[in-house]
Amino acid sequence: MSILADLHIHSNYSDGSDTIENLLTNIEKSNISVFSLTDHDTIDGAIEIEKFAPSHIKYIRGVELTCKTRDIKCHILGYNYQPNDMDLHNLILKGKELRRQKLETRIKYLKEVWNIELTKEELDWLYSRPSVVKTHFANILVKRGLADDNLSAMRKYLDGCKTGNTRFDGEEAINVILNAGGIPIWAHPLGGEGEKHLSEDEFLFRLNTMMECGIKGLECYYSRYNDAEISFLIDCANKYNLLISGGSDYHGSNKKNITIGKLNVDNRPVYCDKLTIISNLPLE
Repeated sequence: MSILADLHIHSNYSDGSDTIENLLTNIEKSNISVFSLTDHDTIDGAIEIEKFAPSHIKYIRGVELTCKTRDIKCHILGYNYQPNDMDLHNLILKGKELRRQKLETRIKYLKEVWNIELTKEELDWLYSRPSVVKTHFANILVKRGLADDNLSAMRKYLDGCKTGNTRFDGEEAINVILNAGGIPIWAHPLGGEGEKHLSEDEFLFRLNTMMECGIKGLECYYSRYNDAEISFLIDCANKYNLLISGGSDYHGSNKKNITIGKLNVDNRPVYCDKLTIISNLPLE
């Protein structure tokens, strides 16, 4: 029997729109049999959803860490870690402090550069989030009618904001995931949402650094990648003995045209046997 998987999903514990309950409902409707919740820089949702995931759907604990690995800005997915690991706990706490700094910088930037002063209700909502990212600010700006959608809001009002280095050290993040019993994977390694995709030479230059720092796999299947890009990444993974992963980067209504289980631009099904990371994770 062919089994569908999606190992890159976000909830409203970070910048997704779905609650845990709604997310599980949508996963079942999508006929996904193996999934991971990979919220940004927090494992709160990953722990919470584990309590409610139905027994007939295999759940893999996940997280997506916002990193800078030497001079490479990147996102690192961590799978199947032990959530009580103290180093992981401390890393997540550090991330909350970094995101708080970024939050304050963006609030100040909107006021000083764009003369946009957030209301008490808007600020209370931002401060209540476990993990605040640009999408949350964009939601407010769209709701105010200042932009048509999240992406245009971020590009116009937020991309010019310099927040300094508020990312995790990538090498530290990779080691923490490994020491917590997890598997670190380079997320959307050719470029994520709204980013210009790397050329093959640009990617290979970065890949060497990421492997030196201990990355164990690549997210080869991704909702914004075409067949040529996916084939190239799979060839690289096989050549360098890296695990193959895949995910949609689903954010609910906060990202357009990305449904659960969409692991390529054409939305053709991708089954578990294509994702070598699955065989390296305990699913029983």
